[in-house]
Amino acid sequence: MKIRGAVLEQFGAPLVVQELDLEEPRAGEALVRLVACGVCHTDLYTASGADPSGYSPTVLGHEGAGVVERVGEDVTLVAPGDHVVTLFAPQCGRCVHCRSPRTNLCLAIREQQNRGHLPDGTTRLSRSGEPIRHFMGASTFAEYAVVPEIALASISPEAPLDRACLFACGLSTGLGAAMYTAKVEPGSTCVVFGAGLVGLGAIAGCRLQGAERIVSVDLSAERLELARGQGATDVITGGASAVEQVLELTGGFGADYTFEATGNVAVMRQAVEAARMGWGLCTVAGVAGKGETLDVVPRLLITGRRVCGSSFGGVKGRDQVPALVERYLAGEIDVDAFVSHRIGLDDVNRGFELIEAQDGIRSVIDLPGGL
Repeated sequence: MKIRGAVLEQFGAPLVVQELDLEEPRAGEALVRLVACGVCHTDLYTASGADPSGYSPTVLGHEGAGVVERVGEDVTLVAPGDHVVTLFAPQCGRCVHCRSPRTNLCLAIREQQNRGHLPDGTTRLSRSGEPIRHFMGASTFAEYAVVPEIALASISPEAPLDRACLFACGLSTGLGAAMYTAKVEPGSTCVVFGAGLVGLGAIAGCRLQGAERIVSVDLSAERLELARGQGATDVITGGASAVEQVLELTGGFGADYTFEATGNVAVMRQAVEAARMGWGLCTVAGVAGKGETLDVVPRLLITGRRVCGSSFGGVKGRDQVPALVERYLAGEIDVDAFVSHRIGLDDVNRGFELIEAQDGIRSVIDLPGGL
């Protein structure tokens, strides 16, 4: 079938929206009519050439939601008509990682996905016979996508897909960092560095876990106000004195849990330093630039602080994304506040410009096949 998609032709250059060929789904795959897609910093990171694992040509986009139209052979996890969220972190349910409660990093299709291929080592996207690679197993800057069934989470049809798409990456990453990776305990003190979508999600996650005090740190007064709306009890303007201010707020001890959601290695260090001596846990969810390293004073660790990383918030996608969406439908998570811009597929590069200008929280692409 013929579709339109936004292709990364050359790193550092604008995406080109063009007509492409999309094959029918094969065994274990589903054809999804995409309704909405968030424009995530990870898409921009790859498009810029900063991602050492990036490749082209590819159709970018991974924060998508839509409706299953057709399925290939042996598909049992989704069916035509299902409303779904795409999962760049799939869940096969069978590999050693899926069977363990300690990680969400499914191994089933990881190697091929990292190469821009579907599980059988090929692509369904092409242009005049030239293969076009899939991005993060999703390629949702397009009207349709063929996606492995293990990389789709079936959600309630009552959930607006232009909100549900945010659970495909940024929002779940933040919520999960607090709920599933750090496992924030009731009554605790938390500090979240960064108030973009991931950071705001972490604040909401800390609130849902029953944290008593939640401190948001960001450079933007507007984002700090949004953080209050998600449950922050205190706000700090980011900068060199942020750690000192955290220590003042916590009687000199630091926070039980800190979260880093900026990708800035200097802020990552602040998040470690702001964690409590004795048992403070720093969870790093931001993605640093190519070649950057985190500089931590060993004594901070020797005196009881711990550092952990979190990919997709530790969320096991097929099981836990639908549950998070249900909490949104129940009114426990204010997703509307995160959608700051609505754009069309042809305006996808505008979405990147808004990220670079730090204008709003999330641009959502409304796709032509929307409900």
